[in-house]
Amino acid sequence: MNSIEDYNAQVSRRQFFRKGGTGLGVAALASMLPREALSIGAEPEFDFRAIAPKAKRAIYLSMVGAPAQMETWDPKPHLRSEFKKDLTGYLKEQGERLTGMTAGQSTFPLAPSAFEFEKMGKSGIDVSELFPYTGKVVDELCVIRSMYTEAINHEPANQLCFTGNQVAGKASLGSWLSYGLGSSNENLPSFVVLHAKHSNPAANVQAISNRLWGSGYLPGKYAGVELRSVGDPVLYLRDAPGIDRATRRHMLDGLAKLNQESLQLVGDPNIQTRIQQYEMAFRMQASVPELTDLSSEPESSFELYGEDSRKAGTFASSALMGRRLLERGVRFVQIFHRGWDQHGSLPQHLPDQCRDVDQGCYALITDLKRRGMLDDTLVIWGGEFGRTIYSQGTLNERTYGRDHHPRAFSIWMAGGGIKGGMVHGATDDYGYNIIEKPVHIRDLHATILHQLGIDHERMSYKYQGLDQRLTGVEPAKVVKDILA
Repeated sequence: MNSIEDYNAQVSRRQFFRKGGTGLGVAALASMLPREALSIGAEPEFDFRAIAPKAKRAIYLSMVGAPAQMETWDPKPHLRSEFKKDLTGYLKEQGERLTGMTAGQSTFPLAPSAFEFEKMGKSGIDVSELFPYTGKVVDELCVIRSMYTEAINHEPANQLCFTGNQVAGKASLGSWLSYGLGSSNENLPSFVVLHAKHSNPAANVQAISNRLWGSGYLPGKYAGVELRSVGDPVLYLRDAPGIDRATRRHMLDGLAKLNQESLQLVGDPNIQTRIQQYEMAFRMQASVPELTDLSSEPESSFELYGEDSRKAGTFASSALMGRRLLERGVRFVQIFHRGWDQHGSLPQHLPDQCRDVDQGCYALITDLKRRGMLDDTLVIWGGEFGRTIYSQGTLNERTYGRDHHPRAFSIWMAGGGIKGGMVHGATDDYGYNIIEKPVHIRDLHATILHQLGIDHERMSYKYQGLDQRLTGVEPAKVVKDILA
């Protein structure tokens, strides 16, 4: 029987030959180099960059629950003449996939939008009356009306949207970006997650979990770090009573030595991740309080983002915090705003959802542009799929709901080398099928990576014998028509 020492030696040799320069060699090198050489401006561990990046950073405004495209960014005003038209025959011809929520309906009455649209900006893009503020910056937006996905239910759709796969356990978009780009600020994580509160108590709120911002099979240091809006921004950030910074530093140094000994014996990369996480937590004790203290913001910021920006946890406050994170070197910020799942009473609930995010979106784009950051900051807004043109349940002119629809939905992008003031793609008369320039979720991911200078086909991570990629093995393409 082998001794534990023999086993550890074998594991270390495996780690050395399999990981090469990314295992113990890097750990040993890190112990000899000054911290400054490993932090600000340091190159990422792996280089997947194939082009000159247009963007240095990105922020994803995630509308969880799926906004209805015909009320937001894909107007169909001609359908008002077909109010309550039964689409049963049409849906059978199209091979409609029905969820369990509408599969039992005897009819499928067409529900035209109750909201008006107006052409805004020099580009004349149709903007919903629900977005009066966002309409002011529509010339900065590229509205994509031809998004599609295979997922028809929220959990797998969100996983596909934010991890590239409907199966749980994959690395998230933000983690891939953190992995591929590295950090530009040693005192803050490269990937930060914010959760914005919705204001409508009757909203149908979808549950989400850290699978949407987790690192999956990537090292844990690439996972998104959540900043809380209540209490300490990060749990256990403060030192315990009686522990000063010098004592904490001494404790961490001792713990690092023990972890280094374990790393040399076992060669487990998770130990190296743990060492790095402890160091990051120590540095965040100084950087996060300054970051979250909005007293340094001028009054003009609160005027721009609106009164809600003074209230922690609102979307406006999160958008302002997102800008502060981006300007401090965070690579990727993700803001989750839930409550967009309107299966009923859509005309009553959707305006509240749009009001929550409207001024914040306008302010974020305006703020980034004023600071000279919009050109190299990619902004993405959207949900996980679309909604049906027919009503779920009771229908009258002011009361209807919409079921899930994966075949066609709308998002928008701005900044970061994306053409502003344009519409990409189109849907048919019922907003049911895409008739021009389809864009799959994988294509969106490929385009995001491309704008940040990463080739989605080259960026991979070996796990369980396979080269894992964000865009997987299915075809994915960069949407070149929308690039400036």
